[in-house]
Amino acid sequence: MSRYIAITDIHGELGKLESVLNKIETHSDDIFVFMGDYIDRGPNSKEVVDKVIEIGKKYKTVYLIGSHEYAYMHSQNDEYYNFLFWNYGGPATVKSYGSFENIGKIHGEFFRGLKPYFLTDKYLFVHAGINPRYSLENQDEADLVYIRHNFIYSKHNLPQKIIFGHTEFESPYIDKDKIGIDLGCGKYKNAKLCALILDNGKEEFVYSD
Repeated sequence: MSRYIAITDIHGELGKLESVLNKIETHSDDIFVFMGDYIDRGPNSKEVVDKVIEIGKKYKTVYLIGSHEYAYMHSQNDEYYNFLFWNYGGPATVKSYGSFENIGKIHGEFFRGLKPYFLTDKYLFVHAGINPRYSLENQDEADLVYIRHNFIYSKHNLPQKIIFGHTEFESPYIDKDKIGIDLGCGKYKNAKLCALILDNGKEEFVYSD
């Protein structure tokens, strides 16, 4: 069976992404699942997106949307999301790309192709979580990228274990039905980036330097 390698909330920290990748001895049939928040805050948003696209040329790769991509995609038509983009790390992304317009010109196709979640027989990969009151089919996309406590501290009814990011913890959040792997990369200077390798029931965490 193929392994799943889950990574989330990179936030423009190319060095930390490369550090994690260098510590993983990859297999040709590995499946990478990037769970959003490629951009904002850190200095290298464009280079991070270039890197994850490059990985997709060698390995089967799934790209999910995060809250920061969601804010960017809605920023020109919604005042609220425009505020979120420009006040929660967006200027660093604009600097990385050279201008706001360049984001869409260079990687617009990538951002438009991001998926809301990735479901397998054993796992649901999603940026923030799900609203436990609704079925997966009836989720609001904003919940999938923004929800926090109502998901984290409630049981859900899916048979799959949920792998999520968005809400940062000092160490991976491990519960019977979910695992959170956002450790604050990009938000805090010394925070590490975490990758989760899922290998036929085994769970291995890999951390950046």
